Amino acid sequence: MTAETDLHRQIEKLTKINKALMARVERSMDQQGNSYSLFTTAIGLETQNRARTDELKSALENLERSNEALVLARDTAERAVQVKTRFFTAVGHDVLQPLNAARLSLSALGESDEIEEHKNLARQIDHALTSIEDLLRTIIDISKLEAGMTRPAPKNIRLDEFFESIAQDFKPLVEEKGLEFHIEQHGNLGVYTDLLMSRRILQNLLANAVRYTSHGHIALRAQTSGSDVIISVEDTGPGIPAHERERIFEEFERGKSAEGLRRGGFGLGLSIVQRMATALGHDIKLQSELGRGTVFSITMPAADIRAVDSRVRSRIDYSIEQYGFENRNVLVIENDEQVQQAMEVVLNRWSCNTSAVKNLAGIANLLCDPSAKPDIVLADYHLDRDECGLDAVGLIRQKWGNEIPAIVITADHAPETTRKVAAAQCELLHKPVRPAELRALVQHMLV
Repeated sequence: MTAETDLHRQIEKLTKINKALMARVERSMDQQGNSYSLFTTAIGLETQNRARTDELKSALENLERSNEALVLARDTAERAVQVKTRFFTAVGHDVLQPLNAARLSLSALGESDEIEEHKNLARQIDHALTSIEDLLRTIIDISKLEAGMTRPAPKNIRLDEFFESIAQDFKPLVEEKGLEFHIEQHGNLGVYTDLLMSRRILQNLLANAVRYTSHGHIALRAQTSGSDVIISVEDTGPGIPAHERERIFEEFERGKSAEGLRRGGFGLGLSIVQRMATALGHDIKLQSELGRGTVFSITMPAADIRAVDSRVRSRIDYSIEQYGFENRNVLVIENDEQVQQAMEVVLNRWSCNTSAVKNLAGIANLLCDPSAKPDIVLADYHLDRDECGLDAVGLIRQKWGNEIPAIVITADHAPETTRKVAAAQCELLHKPVRPAELRALVQHMLV
């Protein structure tokens, strides 16, 4: 019995050992299965990662090629804009030259003692020339802004002098339509802005106001607002509907409400206003009420009136009617024969003693004649063979003294040209020259 009992005990013991071993084996198999599963999963993830990496690399290569294409397209577009700008600038200069000659010749015709019918015809032609001139200037301005060639040169400006100069341009036009013209500013104000660009902005806004207003008034106002000055142009025209107020700042767009009143215009005025205001960092706002009128306002930084140069005053007084040029020696430096002849005709009608040369060589010959000393010089800026009118003025002043006044006449509106003319202590007029403007400026400089 004892042997049999021991045998059963050994069997039970071996059975337990076997179960334990089997459990261990099963656990080991489970672990191996999990490890294998993790291994296969890792392989799968690696494969997916490699595929995603390849896809990302391909996408980056495509993006790089797209960027290169975009850079090429941008460079091509920039070159196209620059070419277009140079084209418009060159064409504008070439077209403004005969326009200048035409306007000067027309002035001589209008001042002649011919019959009234001829004078009326001269006024009609002058109006047409003005429209062409305005269109050319606007196209050139837009092209230069797009190409980044026109850069603001802000300075402190007195508003009373600024407004007075603008009023001289527009008062006759406003009165011609039977409208009232109000100019208002509260206190002695100054602004910090680019003089030429701001002048163009207000000229375009006032031109629109005059064009679309048939009765009532036009007003140019300025008032302070914190550290800014708000300049507004108000009219009593037909007003602008709300749905048109964004669109009218686009090229060749004009308000439908003014269709019956529109005379002339190409829908470019407000476009150049928006572009120049953006370049200057000035905010433009529009308020309008149908049937009652429109107010455009532009916000400019205020300037300390004590820091404004009081000598920056308009040299042009349109109220001057008397010439006062009799027997004055006027030297014209102009390479274009048509312009030169037209200028001589106008100056001779003003009782001037006129002489003309085309280049620096002509100046050299002139300097040999002591009696040829001019009382004033009218010099074209761009002469033939890249010669400059400022160099001609310099030679004359070197011979006869720096006190000789000079007016530089050019179709070039580049700020650098303006700075060079100012540095040479010369006055500047842009082509086409308005004879009344030239006459008044010459009168002022010879007094």
